[in-house]
Parts: sequence; structure tokens; C-alpha cells
Amino acid sequence: MATPDFIRELRADIGNRLLHLPGVSAIVLDDDGRVLLGRRADNGRWSIIGGIPEPGEQPAAAVVREVYEETAVHCVPERVLLVQALQPVVYPNGDVCQFMDICFRCRAVGGEARVNDEESLEVGWFPLDGLPRMEDFAVTRIKQATADGPTWFDPSGGPGSMGPGHIGPPPGAA
Repeated sequence: MATPDFIRELRADIGNRLLHLPGVSAIVLDDDGRVLLGRRADNGRWSIIGGIPEPGEQPAAAVVREVYEETAVHCVPERVLLVQALQPVVYPNGDVCQFMDICFRCRAVGGEARVNDEESLEVGWFPLDGLPRMEDFAVTRIKQATADGPTWFDPSGGPGSMGPGHIGPPPGAA
């Protein structure tokens, strides 16, 4: 993922210290029930589409922008699937980030899937019974999007918390 300018400016002041950031991710489905995936340039793995909202940008607008920028597919957000604080990530340069992911179920409304920027090696539509190997992050969100359940959240505390008030893991989570 290309680092947005506003994060570079923050890093100039705070160095590699933990930076809490918003994140958006999308489960984009087409009329045939296939899901849109991209094979990431940074790690070579297939995943759902996502990114970081710009300052002041609404999450739904950010997810529409990210999907188009990475895949050339136009989409419409239908609902929020999940809101989750992810575990901190340490990047090879030492930067530490923790993302608050807002995942949307989206419907494709136009465009033709193709690599549209430097963040993806490949882009494509996959049937649910023919998904490539992916991390649990993506698989869990795809299952939630296709199960048509309620929005999932964990009001009990920290990332991965299972304390009092737990609503339950998203479908497919261990």
C-alpha cells in the first residue's frame, strides 16, 4: 500500500512509534455472487481490497475510492459488516501502526476489473467456492458478507478481546 502524504508528515514528527489509523476494507460482490480480490504487490498474497481514508474523508467514500483506485471497479457500499481494532503491525522499516478497520459489503455497479495502480499484481472475480488461499482477515470478512448477518463488533475492550459484553466472533473465526 502506498503511504499517504499525511502519514509521511506525521512520521517525520513521531518517528516509528505506534500510530493509530482508520482503515477501510471492502467485500465487493457482483451480480453473479463472485467476490473481487486483488493480489497485493507488497506480499504477493490474494486479499480483499482496502486502504486508509484521507483526513476528513468519510469511510464509505474512502472504500469506494480505494476499490476504484486499485481495481477500476465502481461499487456502492450496501452496509457495514464489521468494525474491529486490529493487532498492531510492524513494517519492515520499523513503523508501527494499529488500524481500526471498517469493513463494508459493496455491490459492483460498473467498470472492468483490472490492475489500476501499483498496489496490486493481479485483480479478479472469484466464485465463493473457488477462492484462492488468503489470510483469515479476508476469509472471515467474506463469510460475514455472504452470511447476511448483523454488523459484528466487540464492545468488550481491546483487539481480540473476549471479555464481558462480547458479541461473538465473526463467522468463521476461531
